[in-house]
Amino acid sequence: MLFSSQIHDLRMLLPWVRARREQSALRAIVEQQRRIMTPEQVQEQSALVVAQIEQMSCFREAKTVLLYYPIHNEVDLRPLLSKYEGQKTFLFPVTHRHSIEVRPYDGEDMMRKGRLGVPEPQTETFKGSIDLILVPGVVFDQHCHRIGRGGGYYDRFLSKHRSATKVGVCYSFQLKKHDVPHTRYDRKMDRVVTPQLTIG
Repeated sequence: MLFSSQIHDLRMLLPWVRARREQSALRAIVEQQRRIMTPEQVQEQSALVVAQIEQMSCFREAKTVLLYYPIHNEVDLRPLLSKYEGQKTFLFPVTHRHSIEVRPYDGEDMMRKGRLGVPEPQTETFKGSIDLILVPGVVFDQHCHRIGRGGGYYDRFLSKHRSATKVGVCYSFQLKKHDVPHTRYDRKMDRVVTPQLTIG
């Protein structure tokens, strides 16, 4: 027999479970769309996103920018590294079991695959403040909600860096007009940028 407190806990948990299931289903569909993109499409669309980012005041004014290393046809922002070398400090995430730390980028020669198979800098941990965080995601919506890869790494990291401007990065088909399922643990972006537009 369930006590009233247990019934209350279950009722509170049901929306979270439902949202997670809906996120998983939507993630699977959109990831498949992204994975079938050709290298030419990735390069062309990524260049348009980079151009959009370069026009953003939060990027132009940022001294420290956290990027990500693209996997599975994610938008490739690496052209920013060479174009703004010496003008900005670029950082990349390093994943641990339940967390992310950030390290400065110091060239491809200093990148090694980490625990998730994604290249990570072999430099010292960055201890300063981060001005701009460019965040990968699988799905975003018009209100800047985000569905990530499913590990929760970015959500936990972003909750500790509230002062940084958080910009989600995606292709046009990853931005949905309807609200995507989300929970109170999912960090909302300040803006979302696609090849054609920026919202937020």
